[in-house]
Amino acid sequence: MTQHHLAWGAAPSPRYEALAQRFRPVFDRIRGTAVERDLQHKLPHEELHWLRAEGFAKLRLPVEQGGAGATLTEFFGLLVELGAADTNVVNALRAHFGFTEDVLNSGFADFRTHWLAKIAEGQTIGSGFSEAGEAKVGSFSTKLTRDAQGRLRLSGRKFYTTGSLFADWINTAADDEDGQPTLVLVPRKASGVQVDDDWDGFGQALTASGTAHFDQVAIEPAWVNPARARFPYSSPYYQLVHLASLAGIARALSEDLAQRVRERTRTYSHANAERSAQDPQVLQVVGRVHGAAYAANAIVQQTARALELAWQSRTLDAAQREQANVLAHVEVDQAVPVVTQLVLDASTQLFDALGASAALRPAGLDRYWRNARTISSHNPRVYRERQAGDYAVNRTPPPTYYRVGTA
Repeated sequence: MTQHHLAWGAAPSPRYEALAQRFRPVFDRIRGTAVERDLQHKLPHEELHWLRAEGFAKLRLPVEQGGAGATLTEFFGLLVELGAADTNVVNALRAHFGFTEDVLNSGFADFRTHWLAKIAEGQTIGSGFSEAGEAKVGSFSTKLTRDAQGRLRLSGRKFYTTGSLFADWINTAADDEDGQPTLVLVPRKASGVQVDDDWDGFGQALTASGTAHFDQVAIEPAWVNPARARFPYSSPYYQLVHLASLAGIARALSEDLAQRVRERTRTYSHANAERSAQDPQVLQVVGRVHGAAYAANAIVQQTARALELAWQSRTLDAAQREQANVLAHVEVDQAVPVVTQLVLDASTQLFDALGASAALRPAGLDRYWRNARTISSHNPRVYRERQAGDYAVNRTPPPTYYRVGTA
């Protein structure tokens, strides 16, 4: 069935259903293994292979380069659907899609041509930016230096290396010998690279968001990004990927809840009907949860339009580009606290329509809250609310980029 017939609203484009039908069988297979993998801590190597085989990692590439030519509104619609199957898989691909956006926006022709070809071949990219420890905000303890023979070498340690264990390349950042931040691509299987699955968070446990070690890794000049910064709408883009995951969680848990209520035969002596499916109070809970999922999905689709306008503004003048990017950032800032609260509430409220057996581990219902809470903790809503308010009152634009570290 289409997302419209499932009451999730109109598709983001006339061709969306045809595009989505290509991937929905894979999404269904991923959904079918999600609970078992969560219970057994089984990383989604196979599931990511299925997606790559269908060309999902090339969604944003132009058709003439082997991609689907997906718009950002179509892309985020598909991320919501994948998130409904398993948000771990969305998060594992977040850095890859972000790097793809970097390449599509790059003003350096050789870099763009080189890496578009790599992505078209099916190669994927993981993340290696964040550092634990004492690195200051705006700098990195990881260093890119030259050895005695003048060859580039990368040394350091990264944390939150989401998706890197599954990827061909790690997109990382280091300070060069002048103390300037530099973006570097590193082959995951290169000598001196080690990626550990040591992320032990209570949610999003299958993203391999652990530690990457770089020990004097030889770096080719072509692997150094000549740009000193990410694409201009990167901050709202990465935040919206998280919101798409949250909307996917809401969609999945609401459908899960409806099915369980539909099939439930046990009841209470003080209930309003012999079956939960006819109990008006239970139906009210189901309706509330579905409404939250619908709203979260609608907000993500609307916000994705702002990012699409930011992408399209790359051919406009500087003032128009800046305005489009600021508005994309503000719209995401406004969306974050609302979607976060909707989904966190829904992931708790679903238990009000079920019995104590819903708390059993094999049911897997707790993963919705655990994953939603973990994603939301990577996406601090208090700062988004402040930034949205500052723009509304003072027209202060949000910061273009975010950095994490010690003061």
